[in-house]
Amino acid sequence: MDESLIDLQQTIANSPTPASEFQQLSRSRQRDVFFQLPETLQQTLVEDMSREQVQQFVRRLDPDEVADVLGLTDRESREDILRQLDKDRREKAAFLLEFSPESAGGLMHLDYVTVDIDRSLEDIAHRVQRHEERTGRFPTIFVTNDEEGLVGELPGQTLAMTGPDSVDLREHIHETPAVAVDSPDTDVIEVFRENPESTVAVLDDDKNIFGVIYAEDLLRLIEEEAGETLYEFTGVREEESILDGPFSKVRYRYKWLIINLGTAFLAAGAVGFFEDTIATFTLLAVYMPVVAGMGGNAGTQSMAVTVRGLAFGQISLSTGGRAVINEIIAGGVNGAITGVLVAVIATVFNQSPLLGLVLGVSMVLNLVIAGFFGTIIPLVLDHIDKDPATSATIFITTATDVLGFFIFLGLAQSVL
Repeated sequence: MDESLIDLQQTIANSPTPASEFQQLSRSRQRDVFFQLPETLQQTLVEDMSREQVQQFVRRLDPDEVADVLGLTDRESREDILRQLDKDRREKAAFLLEFSPESAGGLMHLDYVTVDIDRSLEDIAHRVQRHEERTGRFPTIFVTNDEEGLVGELPGQTLAMTGPDSVDLREHIHETPAVAVDSPDTDVIEVFRENPESTVAVLDDDKNIFGVIYAEDLLRLIEEEAGETLYEFTGVREEESILDGPFSKVRYRYKWLIINLGTAFLAAGAVGFFEDTIATFTLLAVYMPVVAGMGGNAGTQSMAVTVRGLAFGQISLSTGGRAVINEIIAGGVNGAITGVLVAVIATVFNQSPLLGLVLGVSMVLNLVIAGFFGTIIPLVLDHIDKDPATSATIFITTATDVLGFFIFLGLAQSVL
């Protein structure tokens, strides 16, 4: 994205009257800026625009873009604006608005033509030309027949071939992946991942072609999905954007931070239980963040692998026993490696072999705990239909902090 476009987005996002800033842009610039904005800011902008301003904005948009914009308006405004559009655009936009934006129907475009496999290239070329004259866009060409329904896609360059009467269409048709019109967008993403260079046909219950989804739409969807996963993983709401103001960010985040504060007091309580031990051996306070930090990091690693396995259907609570054991063993081995290192550091720099021993053993046990909880907690949350990406981190960190401190300080109290 060019810097001028970023500047425009920030200006609109930070303006008390975003519609006024938006109206100063040219028609083409409005289109570029609007569809690059996060959905929350699109909603804010549309709400700040008058019905006439929205109508003027959508008047020259493609039907699928019209549907995206009108999907952000209230029903009364939507119906009124639709009535002002020309018949072809109104019918297409109204048709697209019937589908959930998170389904194949909500993602599809209507820039396609269907041709029978027995048609000549000359007939197909005429059909494509009529579509171009009507819409100004070159369509995707789907080939069908009565027996199979959708046969595949005919590349546009085939129409430039000479000797059309001698061409067998089947020799030039590309196989086209297809999804049902009510398929969730996650299913569409999986189809695209298996066919990254293809367009995807959208079919109704009778296997008739309803629309087409292009690669660039799915790439955008995959980027949004990745962003949602990252937001969930860090406890940030999907609605939050980098362009939001400070008070919006506070509203989105404070509840999560309060929950974290509660778990932090649990860890503090564990430390307070060994207050006399820490007062006697002040070096323990120096190494406590090391033990807690390593446990938290190891637990997050196990969690990330487990959540990925759940997302791809590779594991569940009933089949996760082996995965739990593997993570426990891996945690023990990694704990031994890092434990030896920290034990050597404590022995050399603090002249305390016993402190090194306590640190080494604590590191092994805490990483075993991290491997266990980092795997079992996401499995349990998924089993009870809770999103592990959203809430597992807080439980894992609590377990590694509280139990890690109890092990480290308890061993220190017994040995030192």
